[in-house]
Amino acid sequence: MKITNVRVATINHILPVPIIYGNWIMDHREFALVRVDLEDGTAGFAYGLTRDGPIAAIVRRSIEPCYVGREIDDPKPLFYGALWTNHAVHAAGIGMRALSLVDIACWDALARYEGKSFEKLFGGELSELPATAIVGYPPTMSPKELAQQIIELKAKGWNRFKIPISPDLDLSEARLRAAREVAPNDWVGFDINMVLRTSEAVLDFEKRIRDLQLGWIEDVVPPGDAAMVARVRNGSKTPVAMGDEQGGSYHPEALLTANAVDIIRVDATTNGGITGLQNSLARARAAKVSVSPHMFPHLHSRLLPIFGFKDAPIEWGIPGTGVHPMDDGLEQPEILNGFMRPLTSSIGLGKIVDFDWITGQQVSDEQGALLGIPDACLK
Repeated sequence: MKITNVRVATINHILPVPIIYGNWIMDHREFALVRVDLEDGTAGFAYGLTRDGPIAAIVRRSIEPCYVGREIDDPKPLFYGALWTNHAVHAAGIGMRALSLVDIACWDALARYEGKSFEKLFGGELSELPATAIVGYPPTMSPKELAQQIIELKAKGWNRFKIPISPDLDLSEARLRAAREVAPNDWVGFDINMVLRTSEAVLDFEKRIRDLQLGWIEDVVPPGDAAMVARVRNGSKTPVAMGDEQGGSYHPEALLTANAVDIIRVDATTNGGITGLQNSLARARAAKVSVSPHMFPHLHSRLLPIFGFKDAPIEWGIPGTGVHPMDDGLEQPEILNGFMRPLTSSIGLGKIVDFDWITGQQVSDEQGALLGIPDACLK
């Protein structure tokens, strides 16, 4: 069965309150929805954050030609064929992000064409998984409000909470202390979001909060200097997690080779799709380093246990808080004692497109990716 089309719609969600991470001021979250069509009318989908990169243009110009007219029976050689046509663009950054989404959509299309769940397609099982609530958004939320949010989530069975850095470190510390006070025995993590610039700055702050015994500090410095991350790990008493959105030429090899992390962060939407994710997981396993996926719970909660990682915590944004709004209308987790039950088994990724939510946002769909979406894909 041949691929007939690869299309992308861009969906822009305006945040009610801007998020400030150092130089990065975010007043919106923009997603790319990739659609891969087969000649029998089957369609596969994937979505990911654009981070304001031209994903649609890259797919149209340099990735789509590598896929259209090719057989869908094994997406792996298609992925590598596209990767190797343009090392400068496809090997890292926004090009790798674009290619990753096309790869996921191809695997979804193949599963739908064969009438198989991902468990059947890849040969694995779903399982209960630890679930992490992403709390404290917007990052200007007061410590009191954050504490109340955690109290309410604990009453619903959650016991893992990840908190983002605030515009200033004093507020960040106050929020972390408020969280620990109401969750004294639970997992609490801190996402620095690459705001701090040196290992010294990270370690200075880690010493301030060391007594809180956090689960980890994450994305401690900007990407590109594994040795700096290693210096953080060597000086920190708090575990270090790193790797968000860093898919490309030297992820995760650089971090693993430098012995820089306690937990390697992975993301199929940036690390090479499902094809590339399998390689990243194999490297993490060989290095005996724990794995934690970045967001996209409807994808990662299926893939990680299928590939043998049944203790990887799955991250969920709290609906309505702007963390990951494209997930909000899709199936939500059933939480019991901190674990999420497996999502509903489905053909491929199942009902992964929330059309009503999408059409309520700012949408650019020059290629018609949103036209005639099969009912099996629609929420």
